[in-house]
Amino acid sequence: MSHTIAIPSDAPGGLSASIAAHFGHCEVFTLVEIDDGRVLGTSLLIPPAHEHGGCLAPVAVLAAAGVEAIVTGGMGARPLLGFLEAGIRPYFAEDCADVDDAARAFAAGALPAFAPERSCGGGDHSGAGCCGEHDHDD
Repeated sequence: MSHTIAIPSDAPGGLSASIAAHFGHCEVFTLVEIDDGRVLGTSLLIPPAHEHGGCLAPVAVLAAAGVEAIVTGGMGARPLLGFLEAGIRPYFAEDCADVDDAARAFAAGALPAFAPERSCGGGDHSGAGCCGEHDHDD
């Protein structure tokens, strides 16, 4: 059974792209189709503009694209909950070198689930919001 995962990437995207440090500010999502532990192919999805209060916009776009999981190096608590509510499983990219490395680690079941304590601002009440920045719409 085939699965589609999203990996926030630096431009131009694709398997050789670097993983963007933070999903909310990525230049492109590399969508990777995985079946039976193998990478079958990729496509690119340009994220919506990251505007004030827009941290959940990528959640909706990725859900509409049929994404089942996201592999990322960082995200805030609000989009983490949004992904979980949308049925998109978040995973932590750990020490993955690039999109290909992350996709293969995901396919092998080697990535940890993205827990709330890993989120930017997770567990602290310093005003860090959706993207580890001050959130002005609280």
